[in-house]
Amino acid sequence: MTLKKFRMSFFLIVAFACLYLFMMNLIEICIFCQKRNEATSLTIITKNGTFLQLPDINCSRTPPFLVLLVTSSPGQNEARMVVRQTWGKQRLVTGKRIVTYFLLGTTENQNEQTSVTAESQKYGDIIQKDFLDVYYNLTLKTMMGIQWVYKFCPQSRFVMKTDTDVFVNIFYLTELLLRKNRTTRLFTGFLKMNELPIRRVFSKWYVGKDEYPGSTFPPFCSGTGYVFSTDVASQIYNISESVPFFKLEDVFIGLCLVKLKINLEELHSEQTFFPDGLEFSLCRFTKIVTCHYVKPHEQLLYWHKKAGNIHLDCKQKY
Repeated sequence: MTLKKFRMSFFLIVAFACLYLFMMNLIEICIFCQKRNEATSLTIITKNGTFLQLPDINCSRTPPFLVLLVTSSPGQNEARMVVRQTWGKQRLVTGKRIVTYFLLGTTENQNEQTSVTAESQKYGDIIQKDFLDVYYNLTLKTMMGIQWVYKFCPQSRFVMKTDTDVFVNIFYLTELLLRKNRTTRLFTGFLKMNELPIRRVFSKWYVGKDEYPGSTFPPFCSGTGYVFSTDVASQIYNISESVPFFKLEDVFIGLCLVKLKINLEELHSEQTFFPDGLEFSLCRFTKIVTCHYVKPHEQLLYWHKKAGNIHLDCKQKY
């Protein structure tokens, strides 16, 4: 093969690869756009839609101290099982009741949907509505969870939104919330105060100027894990229909908070939320709230190591 032909073949391969990536990105965007066109505001889907699956709980009888809302997808049954066995297991922490529920959209795979229905009946911990479970519908999924709290569990004191690939130290979180001694207008997590929209077309988090013309986002907390007092859930729910729909759920919540004039707060003077991950250490993990990028087998490993060393002396500085 001549050098000229080799170069031509190479450039053709690169061009087809770029075209493929571009089309994949458009498919994701168009899934979201279709939903946005079908529903011009969150009201149609989140407020008027029917819940397909609901948790088995009566909050008026046994109000939880903390409700953990964990975003998941229909096919992530292994990750949900691991969360149920570790930090998401229903329990009392210093006498405070903590419950966990999973937020799911729907799937076009009928076998997966049948499996989700059976799982919901068995464990009674799934919240689901009829919207396609794709990344760009995460705002719908989060607002569904907030609506559930507003309608079915306003008696709870705090709510946390997180993901199945996050390790949550519920013991330290409970300790810090009790120490904070606040039950109204509290919103905390890993604070992002001056984030810039990503304008690179091939990025998963690409935002066009037609979607968000501003040069910086409003203050928001990383969607990997944020905590708020339950009164904030009702306020976000009530104001959400007047806030333009935005596909990045953590930014959308930030837009709601700006309108509500609710300021973000640090939960502790030292960093406790780690959206970029953190190398596991028994002592270090006693003083964190969240760690991102944790696989199911690591969740089990971390949890069992922690549970087996509850009396570990951890006085050193990290």
